[in-house]
Amino acid sequence: MHSMLSTRLTMTGVHSASAFVFALVCYCVVTSTEAQSPTPAPTPCALRSNTSCAECLQNVTCLWCSPTKQCIDYPVRNILPPSSVCPLNDARWGLCWVNFQILIITMSVVGGALIIALLVCCCCCCKCERIGNKKEDAKVERQNRARKSRQKAKRTEMQLRHDEIRQKYGIAKDNPYARMDDH
Repeated sequence: MHSMLSTRLTMTGVHSASAFVFALVCYCVVTSTEAQSPTPAPTPCALRSNTSCAECLQNVTCLWCSPTKQCIDYPVRNILPPSSVCPLNDARWGLCWVNFQILIITMSVVGGALIIALLVCCCCCCKCERIGNKKEDAKVERQNRARKSRQKAKRTEMQLRHDEIRQKYGIAKDNPYARMDDH
């Protein structure tokens, strides 16, 4: 009876957990579909010509050319807009107060500085690791030498003690290669 009751309670707990998860998933789906309201189609860039740079650049796909006051679609096939479209010094994209030429130069300098900083950090880390390894190797070597010298001293001390005991009981060997049975 007790095992049947605990099984029933476990099953009830599983069902209620499953129901809770199902309700949570349904709620998330409903709220996400409500949040996705249809966005109005952006105004084509060409219709924003002869307005202002700020109005043109509200659409991220637009490029503003200052001398001609034209708002044109950014030429996505090229990384940089060709000078036939608009000279780099007069092109604006993203922000009106930054011309494209300064943006490219700044990004190149910042990118180069980051790469150089990364390389310097890598070299410093490798150098520090090598120095640390050399110090560690020297320390291990010193410890090994100290351990071997202590072992040698203990071995010599033990040999002297054994020789003293042999002398005391008259079993000292004149020839170290002689058998102990001969005495």
